[in-house]
Amino acid sequence: MSVKENDWLLCSSQNEFELKAIEMIENFADDAIRSKGHFSLVLAGGNTPKKIYKSLSKTDCDWDNWHIYFGDERCLPSNDEDRNSLMAEKSFFSQVSIPKNQIHIIPAELGMNEGAEVYDKKLNSDMVFDLVLLGLGEDGHTASIFPNSKFDEKKQAVPISNAPKLPENRISLTPHRLSMANYVIFLVMGKDKKIALDKFKSAENIPASRVSALKKLTVLISDVN
Repeated sequence: MSVKENDWLLCSSQNEFELKAIEMIENFADDAIRSKGHFSLVLAGGNTPKKIYKSLSKTDCDWDNWHIYFGDERCLPSNDEDRNSLMAEKSFFSQVSIPKNQIHIIPAELGMNEGAEVYDKKLNSDMVFDLVLLGLGEDGHTASIFPNSKFDEKKQAVPISNAPKLPENRISLTPHRLSMANYVIFLVMGKDKKIALDKFKSAENIPASRVSALKKLTVLISDVN
């Protein structure tokens, strides 16, 4: 997709990056709850959003009306430290009052095929997410969609078996499903992301470029030069 120039937000510090992300998440949540009574958020995994989740948990939000989903998960035991769900539990869920039945974790401990099938059935194919948070890998991947990943485009959640970083087996929402969102925010931090970011900005054929948004896609950037 071709992203408008004003959707690229360059932050001068990590602190500004985190504060801007939290401000945007809060505003989207407030608007969604005000207009329809609930807010659906797809979380990104990895290190970049961890501090954002910790800081977000200290804010005053209408947590009872938040509904949480995940963009991807590693096929590991549910108590493994490398699970995105465990990171989110420790940094975010344990600190706020989101009802447990409104936190929809990918059951990757079942294995990539069964776990993907279960999560695919859980998702309503007509539901539009309010906000999707994503990262950008050095190779241009996002969620667990990597260059050369093979998957069924018609599915919402799919097994991924060729991740270049361990574990190789993962479950990911497809670019099409991630794009069924009113707003998408890519959280991009670090000098090692510069080449991928340049490719993304010029709409080269990398996995991240396959994601769009129904209303607006924002790329929030810090410390890439």
